Amino acid sequence: FFQLEVYNSDGTPLTVDQLHSQLHRIRGQSWKTDKEPLGVLTSDHRHTWGQAYTTLMRDKLNRESARAIQRSLFTVCLDAPVLKVSDSRAGSRLAAQMLHGGGSYSNSGNRWFDKTLQFIVGEDGSCGVLYEQAVAEGPPIATIIDHVLDYCKDPDPVRAPLIPLPLPKKLYFYFTPEIKRDIEHAKQNLDILITDLDISCFTYQGFGKEFLKRLGLSPDSVLQVALQLAYYRAHGELCATAESASLRRFHRGRTETIRSTTSAALAFVQAMADENCQASEKLSLLQEAVKVHSTLTEQALDGQGIDRHLLGLKLEAIADGFRVPELFMDTSYAVTSYWKLSTGQVAARTDCVMCYGPLVPDGYAVCYNPLPAHVNFAVTAFNCCQETNAEHLAGSLQRALDDVGALLGICKDGGS
Repeated sequence: FFQLEVYNSDGTPLTVDQLHSQLHRIRGQSWKTDKEPLGVLTSDHRHTWGQAYTTLMRDKLNRESARAIQRSLFTVCLDAPVLKVSDSRAGSRLAAQMLHGGGSYSNSGNRWFDKTLQFIVGEDGSCGVLYEQAVAEGPPIATIIDHVLDYCKDPDPVRAPLIPLPLPKKLYFYFTPEIKRDIEHAKQNLDILITDLDISCFTYQGFGKEFLKRLGLSPDSVLQVALQLAYYRAHGELCATAESASLRRFHRGRTETIRSTTSAALAFVQAMADENCQASEKLSLLQEAVKVHSTLTEQALDGQGIDRHLLGLKLEAIADGFRVPELFMDTSYAVTSYWKLSTGQVAARTDCVMCYGPLVPDGYAVCYNPLPAHVNFAVTAFNCCQETNAEHLAGSLQRALDDVGALLGICKDGGS
């Protein structure tokens, strides 16, 4: 790790040329860096990492170096190139590289996973952002990415001053045998997690958000209903589905859950499986399912969802020493809150997509970015579960979107 000051002594920010020069200096020194991948410690279970952190902080040198990382605006990870894969899997491999670094043998040690923002740039030209969710949701991060790329297209042409810059500061750590053991354990744990995570990214080219908007439909709601259809076809049933809704219109608001599994969605997916059901009826049921989801979305955005309120009541009861209300112990509550589908729309003007892991062992996570003419998707599942398969659900989702698009084509041609 290196500490790079981004302001000159007179308080002006470093120019692009100055930053480029300093990063070159860091790269030139990097071969001298510690061979122990210290950053991998931050990937461990927070309790385990907390114990290792306590051990690490006993040494003054380690405290100073770790606090320099913690105080920084963000980290920039200059990654080594990764093994080439087929073009069809390139997007999924890139997503994995950004999410976890590829493993202890690759770039996972070149991270500080506690950091809110990490900008990752690979020698092979790959780039992306990794963020830690404790203090921020996806949409503000997408806005930052849009801003950064807009600036890259039209940078401020400030000439670099002739004053020489000090060398970036190398951050040193003292590795005791105990810390080295912690690093080895963290490497093993992370590699197990990475091996278990199945990622499938794809771009749906059939339509984008502009087509859906012209029909007066919410793009997000249409995609959520299509996702219900995809899951139903893959597993023969619907499941509890959580979609994250932003509560940023409220002071200190974070998220609320949109419960996308509805009776209207069930009626639609069952009709799609019925060969005797007419296309016009399927279209009507699709429109109703989209309408219901749009209503639930508005309620959630307005603070009228149920999940955060119930969570608040439960935590308040625990904090005050009261008995947890029976509602939270009811089997039906547990089933309806076991999120086999964890979903989210993270919209950005940039042609990108966010990805993350499932919430439960036998579940999926699906994140998407609807762009004007296409939609980017990232689907994840765990390999340890025999019932789930990210690539299988991704294929089912593409076919579901084709079928939804065909129905909406009828809607467009019919003018309804």
